[in-house]
Amino acid sequence: MSQSNSIVIQVPATTANLGSGFDCIGMALTLYNQFEFSLSNDKTTFTVVGDGADKISLSDDNLLYQSFLHFYQHLGLTPPSMDIKISINVPLARGLGSSATAIIAGLLAANYFSPQKLPSPELINLAIAIEGHPDNVVPAFLGNCMLSVGEDNKWHFVPINCHQDIKIIVAIPDFELSTEAARSVLPKELSYHEAIFNIAHLGLLIKGLETGNEDWLKEALKDKLHQPYRKSLITGYDQVYQAVIKANGYGMVISGAGPTLLALSSSIYANDVIIAMKKTWENLGIKADVKSLDLDIQGAILKEK
Repeated sequence: MSQSNSIVIQVPATTANLGSGFDCIGMALTLYNQFEFSLSNDKTTFTVVGDGADKISLSDDNLLYQSFLHFYQHLGLTPPSMDIKISINVPLARGLGSSATAIIAGLLAANYFSPQKLPSPELINLAIAIEGHPDNVVPAFLGNCMLSVGEDNKWHFVPINCHQDIKIIVAIPDFELSTEAARSVLPKELSYHEAIFNIAHLGLLIKGLETGNEDWLKEALKDKLHQPYRKSLITGYDQVYQAVIKANGYGMVISGAGPTLLALSSSIYANDVIIAMKKTWENLGIKADVKSLDLDIQGAILKEK
């Protein structure tokens, strides 16, 4: 069967953690980066368009290309030269999985053009190895809200059904926060009390997402593993949180490592929550893009041109 010399890959943004699901839950969102790969007879080239394009490397250390090369190195194969075009819609360093989109796209493109194909589970294991954890790359690849459990290439990826009335609202501020900085503020040790708190709340979060139970979701979005430490890195966190609650949102969490803040609400109050989050940050002198997104259920999509 012949294949095309050019493909386009669409990969969704993701939000990780959802409060108590620290480093194990991720959700794919209806916001996408797009990557076009075309076989080249010359050296590999890069073209980048979209917000933040000037911050994307155009050399071999580009994360997308590094993931592409990693596939071939893994199989001991020589990679082909490519003309690569990146279209950015997922903001960089905002806690919405922009790096995961690059990793997944690089691996899928490599697998497409390789004479030796790998099945999806092996591609996911490669993605986890590159990213260091599964919570963003798994839903970016598979779509949906996913619970990832396991280690050392022995994983269970468990879809979590989300009630159709739950609305996902992201407030993306005009400042960045690196994952390294967000990790640096986490304590080295935690108490049994804090561990038990999060175990209980994770169970409640899964049931709350499935049922849309308002009382369960309001409690389940609380966390003691990372948000109490990271919120100090996000200007206005407490004020925005109070605004979400006042607008009848279920609660608010840090999306991934931040600084994007994510609220859940019922459909009835979603617009009120959007307005409240935007106005609160504006009053603090911070511009934010606040929007309602849906759950992406398709994951990464590869199409031939």
